[in-house]
Parts: sequence; C-alpha cells; structure tokens
Amino acid sequence: MADKPQTREERRKQHAAKKPNAKRKKAPKGLFKKIFLAIIILGILGLLIGAGTFAFMIQDTPELDEAMLKDPIISKVYDMNGELITEIGSENRDYIEYENIPEVVENAVIATEDVRFYQHNGLDPIRLAGAVIANFTDGFGAEGASTITQQVVKNYFLTFDKTLDRKAEEAWLSFQLERKYTKEDIFEMYFNKIFMSENSHGIGTAAKVYFGKELKDIELHEAALLAGIPQSPNNYNPFTNPDKAENRRNIVLTLMHQHGFISQAEMKEAKAIPVTSTLLAEEERAKRKEKPFDAFIDRVIDEVEAQGDFDIFSDGLKIYTTLDPNAQTFVENSLNTNDIVNYPNDEVQAGIVLMDTQTGEIRALGGGRNRTGERGWNYATDLERQTGSTIKPILDYGPAIEYLNWGTFHMLEDKPYQYSNGESISNWNNKYNGPMTMRSALAQSRNIPALQALQQVGLDKARDFAEGLGLGESLPEVLTESAALGSYNLSPLEMAGAYAAFGNNGYYTEPHAVKKIVLRDNTEIDMSPETEVAMKDYTAFMITDMLKTAVTNGTGGSANIPNLPVAGKTGTTNYTAEDLKKYDIPSGAVPDSWFVGYTSRYTAAVWTGYEKRSKGLLADGYQQKIPQILFKEIVSKVSENIDTPDFTKPNSVVQVAIERGTIPAKLASEYTPKDQILYEYAVKGNIPSETSKKFEKLDAPKKLSAKFDETTNSIVITWESKENGVNFEVSASIDGGPSQALKTTGDTSLTIAAPDPGSTYAISVTAVRGELRSDAASTTIKIPEPQPEIPEKEDEDEDEGEDEGEDPTEEEPDEGNSNGNENDSGNGNGNGNGNNNGNGNNNGNDNNQDPNTDVNTEDRETESENQ
Repeated sequence: MADKPQTREERRKQHAAKKPNAKRKKAPKGLFKKIFLAIIILGILGLLIGAGTFAFMIQDTPELDEAMLKDPIISKVYDMNGELITEIGSENRDYIEYENIPEVVENAVIATEDVRFYQHNGLDPIRLAGAVIANFTDGFGAEGASTITQQVVKNYFLTFDKTLDRKAEEAWLSFQLERKYTKEDIFEMYFNKIFMSENSHGIGTAAKVYFGKELKDIELHEAALLAGIPQSPNNYNPFTNPDKAENRRNIVLTLMHQHGFISQAEMKEAKAIPVTSTLLAEEERAKRKEKPFDAFIDRVIDEVEAQGDFDIFSDGLKIYTTLDPNAQTFVENSLNTNDIVNYPNDEVQAGIVLMDTQTGEIRALGGGRNRTGERGWNYATDLERQTGSTIKPILDYGPAIEYLNWGTFHMLEDKPYQYSNGESISNWNNKYNGPMTMRSALAQSRNIPALQALQQVGLDKARDFAEGLGLGESLPEVLTESAALGSYNLSPLEMAGAYAAFGNNGYYTEPHAVKKIVLRDNTEIDMSPETEVAMKDYTAFMITDMLKTAVTNGTGGSANIPNLPVAGKTGTTNYTAEDLKKYDIPSGAVPDSWFVGYTSRYTAAVWTGYEKRSKGLLADGYQQKIPQILFKEIVSKVSENIDTPDFTKPNSVVQVAIERGTIPAKLASEYTPKDQILYEYAVKGNIPSETSKKFEKLDAPKKLSAKFDETTNSIVITWESKENGVNFEVSASIDGGPSQALKTTGDTSLTIAAPDPGSTYAISVTAVRGELRSDAASTTIKIPEPQPEIPEKEDEDEDEGEDEGEDPTEEEPDEGNSNGNENDSGNGNGNGNGNNNGNGNNNGNDNNQDPNTDVNTEDRETESENQ
C-alpha cells in the first residue's frame, strides 16, 4: 500500500525540526549602570530614527494584490511601428499545487535558495548580515540577501532597482506576505513563477521541457539540476551549456547533503550520472512550437536579460523593438526557400544582420536556415568565424587614413613580400600586380598591400581603431599581423555594426533590437545605446568611396544594385594544405564566405558556410557569391520607395588629380594625358606636394620655315621660340623615308647644304630642356630639278649651207663637258653662269616652274604648324 502523502502541517514540522539548536549566551556581567543607561537611550533613539526613516521609505509601497499573485504576468513585444509581435510568458507554463510538488524537488530548492525558509518571517537575519558585509566591502548591490519570500515580492510587485527605498519596500511587503499567506502558499508562488530558460516558467514546466517527464517522476539528480537553473537560467540551460549545468547541479547536491536532506552516498550516486543522459532527445525538442520571428526575438531576450534587472518571461514588460516585420519576413524567406538563392543543399548555413545605418537599430535577423526549436543557435549573433578580407577596412586601411592621413591615391606595391617574422605572404591568386593605389588594392582585395598598410600604421593603432567600432572585446589585447587577412573570429552582428559607422560619417552606435522597456507601473527605461565618434569624417568618407569601387569595379560586383549607391567588401577564408588533405576538400573551396555592405540607409552583413569547417563552399563561381546575392536582394527589397542619397563628401576632404603610376603619388600636370589621370580624394592639407613632370611640355617652336637658296644650293631653316635655356633638335626625312637627326643646336636656324634636286624634305624642330620636350614643329620643302639646256635656233639656209660645207669628221665643241666643268659641284651653283647656255636663260631667275613641283617659286617657303 502506497504511503499517504504528507500534509502541509506535517511537512512544516519536518522542516522546522531541522532548525539548528541555538546556543544560549550568558548575559554580560559587570556593566556600569551609566553605560547601560546610555546604551539603552541610544538604542531607543536609533530605533525611533530607524522606524521613522523606514516609514518614510515605504510610504509609496504598493499594496499586496492577490490577483497579481495568482495571474501569470506576460511580457509583450512590439515592432518598430508599435504593433504587437508576440507575447512571452503566457505559454509553456504548468501550474503545480504545493501538494503535488515532490519532496525531493522541494528539498533541492530549499537547500539552494533559502535553507531557513521555514524558520524566518520573510527576512533572514543571518543571510542579511552576510550580504551587508559583502556590500560594505564590495559596493552596494554586490550580494543579495533575498529569501524566497522576498523573491516572490520582487517578481510580482516591485521594480528591480537596486536602491535602499526599493529594498525597504521589499522587506515591508515580505513581512506582510508572511502574515497573509502560509509558507506553503509562498513556496507555491515562487515554484510556479520562476524562469527556467527555454521560454518556460515554473519547475513543473521545466521537468517536461528538459526531461519530458511529469514532475512526480523526477529523480534526485534531475531535481538538483532543476533547482540550480534559476540562479542564471540561460547559463545553466543543459541543452546549450551541459557542462555548466552539470557543475551547478553538483553544487546543489552538495548543499542538499550539507543541510541534511540527502546522504553522502546519495550525493555521490547522483553526481556520477551525466546531465545529458536523461535530457529530452533533440528530435523531441524540435517538435516544440516556434515563436514568430524567433531569431529576432532571441536577440530581444538577450538584450533584456543583459540589462540585468528584468525577467522578460515573468515581469509583465512592454518591450518596444526595432523590428521591421516586412524585412524580417523577406530575410527568413531568403534563407528557407530557393526563391532568392539556389542553395546547393540543406546543410549550407547563413547568418544575416540588417540594420539601420544611421541609428544602429536592427531591422531583421537571419539566424540560420531551417531553424528548429526556440532559443537555438543564432548564426547572426552567436556565430564567430574568421572574417577574411572584410576586416581590411577596419584593421588596415581605416587606421592608415585616420592616423597617417593617407589619401585614396596612396601608392602601395603588390610584390613578393613577408610578414615581420620572415614568413611569406601571398595573394588569393598567387600573382602580383605591382604598384597600385590604396583604392585599387582594397577593391581588388590584395593581401600584400593590406599588410603593408597595417605595418605602417602599427598594430596598436589598428586595435584602437577597431575598438572604437565595438570590436574591443572580441579582439585579442595584442594583435598579430595575420589580422590583415582576417584571421580573427567575429559575428555578422559585430561586422554590421562596425561597417555602419563608415556609412554614418564616422559615428558608431551599438547594434540593438530593443528601444525601450515599459514596466508595470509605466516607468519607461530607454534601452537605446549612446552614439559615439569612432573616426574622423574624412576616414569614413574615403573608406566608403573606396568600398563603392569594390562593388562597381572590384570583387563585390555581384552585390551591385543599379541606381543605388552601395559600398561593401567581400571576404573568404582559406583551408591550409593540411586541412584540404584531412577533410578531403576540393582545391579552391573555402570554409567561410562573407559580404558586408551598406547604403546611406541600410547596412547588412551576410555570412555563409557550413556548421563545421570540415565541409566548404565550392569555387564554382556561384557558391562563394551567395552572400553578395543575398545582400543585393535584401537591400534592394527594403530600399524600395525609400530615398537613398549618395554619401556626402565632408569639407575635410578634397578631390585631387593624380598621375597614374607615380610613386610616391604626384599631382598630374596640365600635360598629363587624360587616360593617365586618376581623380582621388585627399585629407585637406595633405595633398601631394609635387607635380609630375613626366608629361610636361615646352612650347613648340613657332614660325618654322624652310627656303631653298639657289645661290648657295642649300636649305635655310629658321624658327622662333619663347622658351629660354632650351636647345632644338632638328631632324629631317627625304621623300617619305625615315627621319634622321641632323643637329641639336641652341640657335634658331640651320642650313642643309647641297640638298638632292627634285626631292621633298620633311623637317621637324623640337625644343628640349633636360627631360622636358615640346611638340615638334614641322614643314616640308621640295628642291627644284635643274633646268635642261636649250640649243640656240639658227637660220635654216645657213644651217644647210654650213652643213654642206662642213667636214663631217670635224669634232664639235663639247658643250656638255663645258657645263659639267661649270657645275662640278652638282646643283649647288645651279643659279650661276654654269647653266648659261648662251641663250640668255638663267635658271636662277626663271619664273617658269615645272607644273609638278610642290614648291611655290615665288618664295619657296612654307610655314610650320604646331602639333
């Protein structure tokens, strides 16, 4: 026959019997009467003053409301528009009557929370004394002295302010509660209200959540685990933190043995049982009802709990969040269907954070694909994976602009290079692109220029810069140079927050999901974090402008959104050769692929990969671009019908024209060809001091002319120049042949002797001074042919007579030889008597020009044209 359950009175007596016997103290002896009276008087005065002070402090204490003690108090969550999203706390709560609470469970709770619960009247003087000492030594609020009664009062009636007034009200209400209700009633209130993580309230509910059991079937080791959870519900959640939960359970078992509730053998036997051995199977957990927008609600719960004074599941709070329900729905659809992205399989995971660039308010969270259960792993906020090249604006180029005043034109050289320890570093494609601007290096995601920037700015400055972007707690105290390539683990939430500062003119606001909390008494608590200056406005603008190039002409092309100014950066991480062999991963696969980008309105960080690094995204031209595609589709959607202005250049930034390829960068000159000019940005007062002279030109010679002088049989070349201290290079070509240098002279004239008759000379003159040159001035001239001799006409009769009378054998005078003697210098003296055939014709003065000649015989001169 089963034992009859104990009545409330029997259990009360049983607990009361365990009260330790107090030792009587002997009254002090030998006290003087005056001292005794003084003590009595001071005591009375102290009591009167204390009573008056206490009465003043509790004058506004609310009355005990029986309805509030019995009704569950839910918290309501609202979106950015003030519309109700969900209620937290109204579900997953089983109410257990005191008579149905197993003794082993009650003992576990009493031993852990308030071992003298059945002996005190609401306040525990012994525990209070210990707390007073701790608060005196460590500061007010360092240690609580709350009994179970006080916890009930706090949970149902009061705010969680750690003030003396609130503590006085708590004590007064605890005293009243003890007067109005039995110990069993008070324990029942506590037992059913306490938060147990997993969106559950009450230990009876937690028995089903964690073990799938009715409370009556709970064993000792399970009762101890349940009793230990309320101290820090999420930390001691055995599903997510089994090791912490087991340590906490063992502490409870020790307390139960210490206070006489269990034997040493029972304690040891219970401690030997692994916590995970009797937990509810994961398949069963997956069947639990999910909350709407669960990834975002998870973040809301985290922020409320981090505030420290509220229990979102039991305090009846009104929580106003930053959620955009339309954006959240679109993000969840993009993760859980193939409507937006063609995922290669169901194992590929993703984490997404969408936030307001200007305010830091989180608009949507993608906590993962195919999420099951509540309070599960959140890839948007909980994930910490290597960031790859998305860290370069934060640790490399941002600090270089902030502390070294680099412009976007700053030249770096992509070449074989090493870390400071001598280890070689390579680019993603194992190639080198030579000298390039910081803009090109960032857009093309080159590793070596990024390391050079980090080395020049210094690791300490780089960390200081990252700390201003909210990454201080996630980065090690001392950075290493591998940081240049993104070797540290960060979450999408952290990356989104950091990038948003670039898009917000250098102002950083911590990403947050909760704007304010309204308590039951309508007290409002502002939860929005303060906005802080993270960098100079010129740093924010120049990083942003370079990241725009990374999207339009760099590695982030798949994230480009037409007609929307987008800045952003890709990032991938790599496997070592050992990893590729160990996991049998194809070459080119990567474990992590990122894209973090922003407009002036929205910032989004997207990570994709697998839960475990043993499987990687294939380099098929698509898988590694999934983050870019998700970014493009999500930001395009939320930007519909919203004005998105371009990023505004601050007054601290000036635009400069830089000549391409100059190291260090030099300003373009007026002669630099347009295709050799880069229009970049500089910090005002830090533009390059030197102008390139590579393409600078002298003025070309003017009024170039070439005349043929028959008298001297030469070409006389003359020109003019306004340049001082220059020489002139004179060259010529004959009849379209190759140009040959004739002479470099400081004069403005030159004579070409004995030109070839009938030939056309193309003559050019260029001014030179050191490395500077002018355009060439050019002209042409054609040298006339020599005129043939025309025999003198004689009388026909005389000729005939002479012919008849002549000796046919008589030799005639050699006119050709005569002319040859006269013209032995060729055509050089062709305008002299040597060409005089006795008929009065002089070629030098003959105005009858060959119609085929190109030379104007009036002056035989052409003017040059400047090129």
